[in-house]
Order: sequence, then C-alpha cells, then structure tokens
Amino acid sequence: MTLTTRSTRRGALQLLAAGAASLALPALAQWPDKPIKIIVTFPPGGSSDILARVMAEQLGKKLGQPVVVDNKPGAGGTIGGALVAAAPADGYTFMLSNTTPIALGPFTLEKQPYDPLQAFTHVAYLGSAPLAIMASKPSGIASYAELDARARKEGRLDFGSGGPGSIGHIHGELIRKTTGANLVHVPYRGGAPMTTDLIANVIPVGIDVITAYVPFFKSGQLVPLAVTGSARSPLMPEVPTVVELGQPKLVLENFFGLSGPAKLPVDMVARLNTACNEVLVMPEVQKKLVELGIVGKPESTARFESFVREQVGVLGPTVKGAGIKL
Repeated sequence: MTLTTRSTRRGALQLLAAGAASLALPALAQWPDKPIKIIVTFPPGGSSDILARVMAEQLGKKLGQPVVVDNKPGAGGTIGGALVAAAPADGYTFMLSNTTPIALGPFTLEKQPYDPLQAFTHVAYLGSAPLAIMASKPSGIASYAELDARARKEGRLDFGSGGPGSIGHIHGELIRKTTGANLVHVPYRGGAPMTTDLIANVIPVGIDVITAYVPFFKSGQLVPLAVTGSARSPLMPEVPTVVELGQPKLVLENFFGLSGPAKLPVDMVARLNTACNEVLVMPEVQKKLVELGIVGKPESTARFESFVREQVGVLGPTVKGAGIKL
C-alpha cells in the first residue's frame, strides 16, 4: 500500500469517525428542543405535586425549555409509573418518583406492573419527608395512645389516606399488623378530599405526608398525633415520633426524586442530575422545601440508585409480608 493510498484511507476513516461523532453529539447538544413532562402519580395539591411544580419552574429556566407537570394518579402510583416506564428514553418524560410508586405500590398488586429497579433511570434524589398520623378535632383523639385505645375499645377505627396503595394507606396497614389496633382503611382520591372529611369528622383519623397539613395543625382544625420519621419534623417539632412512642417498626418516610425510563443516555442523566442539584440549593427553593417539611439534599445519580435499591429491598418485602393488596 502506497503512502498516498494510506493517506487517502486514513482521511476516509477520519471523515467516517467525524460523521459518526456528528450524528451522536447533536442528540445531547440539541436536548431539550421541546417541552419536558414530569408525571406526578397523585392528584394536584399534594406534596409530590407541589414539589414537582417547584422543580419544573426552575429546571425550565436552566434547560431552556418549559417543564410541565402532568398528574396521572391511581393504583398506588403505578398508573403514572407504568406510563413513564413505557415512555421512549429520549429525555422528554420523567416521573416525580417517591416511595409509593417505587417501593410500595408495585408490591400491592397481583401482577407487578414493572420492576422499579429495572424499568427506570433514577436520575436525582430530591429529599424526604415523614408522614403525619392525625385526628379530627371533634373526634376527641388527642394522642397516639388515645388512638390506639379507641381502636381497641371500639373494635375498629376508620382512617383516611390519599388513595389505595398510597403511603398513608400502607402505613395504616402497618399499624394494624404491627400493633393489633384495628384500623380500617377509607380511601380518597387524593389528600385534599380526605382533609375535607377529616376536618368535618366524617373520618376520625388520617395518615399522609406531613407537607399539606401543617396549616390545619396550626389552625387547630386537625390534631397531629405523631410523625413517622426517626427524628422530629422541623415543621412541627413539638410532635413526637413513632420511635419516641415505642413503635420503631412504624418508621416510614416518603422520599422524592426524579426518574425517567430505563436506558436514558448517560450524558443526559449527568446534565439533568447537575441541574436538579443546582436547583435544590437555590435559596428560594430551600425556603420552599422547609415550608413543605422536606429535607432536600443534592446527591449523585449513583447514590440515588443505591438508595432506591435499599428502599425497595426493605419496603417491598414489608408490604408483601403484611399481606397488603390492592
């Protein structure tokens, strides 16, 4: 082979390589070139919905495209979860993931709709918040001990949650299985209608993520009995934890994250993780997180994926072992 032939072939190979690179680069360089959707697996007004809208506004500014929130509630969060799992891995469909559609809901169904460890790319951890076990003011229940006594004396005590398979539903079932207090689930289509009935004493007890309920605690319309974290909530530091009440097995917190379909491009994931972490440390976002009772914390994608594995590994068997079914 002559030097000229070698040079020609080398030049052709370089052109081919450059062409391949030019085909690969625009995918990320041009992303996003249209609006991005974040699916929330619960109705509007809850903690996931509020956080999704806070993140969407700021991410839109950082990414240069609108980020819109789309509520797809139902079936313990798995309806929205299944939509994201089935979406193209092109960076335009994500889920405001949390404990329910990832580590609880899939394990309450006869046929698991997706594998939470295989169906998603878990992009960014956003934070966590405890649940509140609360009572209506007219119920006369003023402490967790009184709730337990009432349930045992009357043989049953109704409790509301944001829906079948929601984290509040699961926690009520854990109370029943762990303590023997006969709590009977009354499902609602979201936290807002449950709150209305709880204030009116249609149901005496409710269990949900603490976020949306602090104003009702402060106004005296609802009575906080306990929080389900291992530490007291900065929103209501006077309210004891389930650990302090002698029930460490009832610790359950709701994590929040951003997850997309499986096999998202690595560079895209890295860019979005960086953007989320930058948003989390913005003073106005930090202020909002405090108001929501969410402890936000920037994390790497690898750490978030590891955290999800831990949550699924603990909570999945817990749900199955408790026989909780939708």
